[in-house]
Amino acid sequence: MPQQWPAADIARMILDGFDDYREHFRQITDGARGRFEQAQWQETQVASAARINLYEEKVSETVDRLHIAFDADTLDVSCWPLVKSAYISLIDLRFDDELSETWYNSIFCGLFSHDLISDGCMFIHTTRPSLRRARAAQTRTYKPQGKLSDMLASIFSDYRFSEDYANLPGDLRRLEAQLRENLPDWVCKDPELSVELFSSVLYRNKGAYLVGRIYTQDDQWPLVIPLLHREGRGIQIDALITDEAEVSIIFSFTRSYFMVDVPVPAEFIGFLKRILPGKHIAELYTSIGFYKHGKSEFYRALINHLANTDDQFIMAPGVRGMVMSVFTLPGFNTVFKIIKDRFSPSKNVDRATVIEKYRLVKSVDRVGRMADTQEFADFRFPLSKFDPACLEELLEVAPSTVSVEDDTVLIRHCWTERRMTPLNLYLEHANEAQVREALEDYGLAIKQLAAANIFPGDMLLKNFGVTRHGRVVFYDYDEICFLTEANFRHIPQPRTPEDEMASEPWYSIGPLDVFPEEFPPFLFADSAQRKLFDQLHGELYNADYWKGLQEAIRAGKVIDVFPYRRKGLDNE
Repeated sequence: MPQQWPAADIARMILDGFDDYREHFRQITDGARGRFEQAQWQETQVASAARINLYEEKVSETVDRLHIAFDADTLDVSCWPLVKSAYISLIDLRFDDELSETWYNSIFCGLFSHDLISDGCMFIHTTRPSLRRARAAQTRTYKPQGKLSDMLASIFSDYRFSEDYANLPGDLRRLEAQLRENLPDWVCKDPELSVELFSSVLYRNKGAYLVGRIYTQDDQWPLVIPLLHREGRGIQIDALITDEAEVSIIFSFTRSYFMVDVPVPAEFIGFLKRILPGKHIAELYTSIGFYKHGKSEFYRALINHLANTDDQFIMAPGVRGMVMSVFTLPGFNTVFKIIKDRFSPSKNVDRATVIEKYRLVKSVDRVGRMADTQEFADFRFPLSKFDPACLEELLEVAPSTVSVEDDTVLIRHCWTERRMTPLNLYLEHANEAQVREALEDYGLAIKQLAAANIFPGDMLLKNFGVTRHGRVVFYDYDEICFLTEANFRHIPQPRTPEDEMASEPWYSIGPLDVFPEEFPPFLFADSAQRKLFDQLHGELYNADYWKGLQEAIRAGKVIDVFPYRRKGLDNE
């Protein structure tokens, strides 16, 4: 080890890089209020993508600065336990200390090979205390004391914008009616009834959200109040949501990330966890833009699950993919997806293109219809944790990605996604009402993706899943493209009887050509399902429908897609 080895200097440079990242993250996030008030919807989409890309950009900058400032001997991995120790002393008094651990890990992985990862050199396990010292309150509490209308008026006196509320008296009357409808009658009369709201407003896409809870001495309900800016008409209070399942969907893994000012991230996540106990903290961190820390929390939960259960990896149920091979842990609600070494001949993509498509999904508006993914490199799992048939298949289809080293299975590259029931399997066991509901939502999923300028490409039922809340979500991304890139065409009329009888098309087909008239037999082998879907969403079979969406998107229109049910309101 070099004399006077500068562990503290390296630790300080890493933390300086983190502070630079946090400041830029904060600037983008703080601009969300102004973008909402000024109805700058395209700028909102640009800012969302920029904030996602910011992390890797700042990690790369910090790694470059370390290489410039210190020679190879100084950055030798054997010395990094000292860097970690020095870094811990720097972050102990921070309010975002758990995020700074994840940042350190990212820098370490940027400097060294993944086979050098160890808890001595980096934060595989967190050093942060589970019980935090008391910090300043980040919530506001309201007590109606029997006067719900006065309480609601007080809330919206505190939460104001540069644009006025369009119809505050009418909105308040509607919210009070919804509150009385949603809660048992005795709750509204309880003298201990309180409402606690997070002080900062959450922003996403074209909406702003007040988030908190309603509670008495014995019970609590989540509370979300979405707000919309109707250009030229002011701010509209859109709904009042107290159902845990509906609130969970708002914070879903299928949504874009919220922008919200959180001075103490761990406390806000703890607050969300109290009102949404079914959500894993990894998903909650991810939902507010800290997706790298969400990745850290996911990995810690995974290794803890493997260490404390007899669970083994198995191949995921469903039709085997032509590009990806998918495996899962039965007791862990996640699938792991790896790229096969060889694709089906019908797939006209390569490995680099597939990686590009999956990374694209991270930065676009998923409108509640595409599963978020996390990308991992060099996963190492005990050999004993793999079902032999699963491991045999993985080694056969992806030997360049999966290998066995002694008693360890190395997965060089994979994505993780929330596990869902493949739509084709769901329909096999669904009753008539469930089939209708699922096909209705399947069509809505396609339409809402299109509204967000995403064309799924391969729309087969097996590429969509059904969540625990019954929502249909797309999860196979190797053929997605921007809707505006596709060329939607009507099938030309046959020129001759021979054309009509020909087994091959008599017209030229470009690589981006799409013929919606061909969808019905392609999507549905079951004739009854095909007929039902035609009744529900037959316009999807018409090229003009898709062209109309393209024109709207090219004209700059950002289409509304609501993550909640809107009662008694137009869906403009």
